[in-house]
Formats: sequence, structure tokens, C-alpha cells
Amino acid sequence: MNDTMKRVVLFIVTYVLWIFLTWPFDLAFSRVYVQDLLVGLVVALVVAVVMKEVVTEPFSRFINPLRLFWFILYLLILAWDILKANFDVAYRVLHPDMPIRPGVVKVKTKLTSASGISVLANSITLTPGTLTVEATKDGYLYVHWINIKSTDIEEATKHIVSRFEGLIMKVFE
Repeated sequence: MNDTMKRVVLFIVTYVLWIFLTWPFDLAFSRVYVQDLLVGLVVALVVAVVMKEVVTEPFSRFINPLRLFWFILYLLILAWDILKANFDVAYRVLHPDMPIRPGVVKVKTKLTSASGISVLANSITLTPGTLTVEATKDGYLYVHWINIKSTDIEEATKHIVSRFEGLIMKVFE
């Protein structure tokens, strides 16, 4: 895909995402908030011009309905895990004894694509109580964990990575 096409596709994807996130339509009063649409247009244009290099995978790969299904399922599971982790962290903060055992653990991923590893690292970081500190080229992630349950690589991987990895693999690999 040439540079111009990448920019056009990135512009369209960014603008559509902007519209879904801001939803500049008031259906009750049949209104469209033009200022929101114009701001989204400018933001999408800036993203398309500046961030073209961020696109490493061809967009056509993600038009597959099966990948879209797995991506939506992944988002639902991610949202559920974020919700559970929020309650877990709140419990630890509010508990009088503050039951935490923080530290950095090393986990292994089977993902090979840069996009897949990036999504996994961001998913871990978005989940309260964990923060991806580093991702290496050989498939290891270093994760700061608020309450270490195991320092064993396989056991830590099971707790932190396995809940996302299978679905991410179906979308990005």
C-alpha cells in the first residue's frame, strides 16, 4: 500500500472512530453538532499526516468479519477485566492492612507481530494493578504487578497474559 493510500485509510478510520467516540448527533432533537464533526475532521487530518508511520499492518487484513468478531469479543473481555481489576485495586487501597506485594515480573508471549505485542502490552497497562514496563524483541514483557502471585515466568504469564493473548492472536496474527 503506498503512502497516500495509507494516509487516506488512516484518515477515514480515525474520523469514523472520532464520530463513534463523540457521537455528535442528538437524535431526540434531530440535531447534528457540526463543530464536533469539524474538530474531528481536523484531528483525523492531523493524525493522517503525522502518524502514517504508525500503521505497520495493512488495513485490508482487518476487514475480515471473523477478525472483527474476535476483536469485539476481546474488547468485551478487556472491559470486564478492567472492571474487576478496578474493584481489586480499590479493595487493596481501602483495606486497613493494604495487602499488596508489588514488584516487576517477567512474562512470555506467543505473539509475534508488533501490533499484537503492542495491543497486549497496552491491554495489560490499561488493567489497573498492572503496568507493562518493557517489551523485548524475543517475546518477553516486564510487568509491574501490584500483588505478585508468582515470580515464575509460566505462572505469571498464566495470570497476566493468557486472558488476552488468545483473542489478540486471532485478530492480529
